Amino acid sequence: MMRWMGAWSLSLVLTACGGSEQEELCAKFFEPYPDMISERTRTNLNATYLDGMAMYAAGNYEGARDSIAQFLKVQRADLTGYIYLACSYLALGDPDKAELQLDHLGRANILHYDDQIEWYRVVCWVCGGQFDRARAGAQRIADGRAHTYRSEAKRLLKQLPEASTK
Repeated sequence: MMRWMGAWSLSLVLTACGGSEQEELCAKFFEPYPDMISERTRTNLNATYLDGMAMYAAGNYEGARDSIAQFLKVQRADLTGYIYLACSYLALGDPDKAELQLDHLGRANILHYDDQIEWYRVVCWVCGGQFDRARAGAQRIADGRAHTYRSEAKRLLKQLPEASTK
């Protein structure tokens, strides 16, 4: 439950501030990737990662970003942290840096993250106001092969504004 508090808080802040359509769509469609790491056995090699994931699960995305980034500098064998780093950057309002992390994860060629990379890239475009790119990416997901985020992509397509802001 705590892991979703960050997205919920982001949504409240944007609504309270009279956020733009871009910000509202970002808050609506960005949901941090679920924590699949914290249950790992703690070792000297993964301690920084697990510390970062504890912060991630608590909605402390700044701390999570710093800890996970540090882990990825040192431990190059486990690149799964890039999905959490990307989500941390999205939660902190930096979709460009989030997209860069997805690029790193994509180059790592971890096949079971293909759907996540594709969806979160679309979310980066939404959060960055690149609605034309987001629409094209969401359309590929909606029309293509079976996809974990197909229903989200279809919902997004119905809500994206017609004209791009960038």
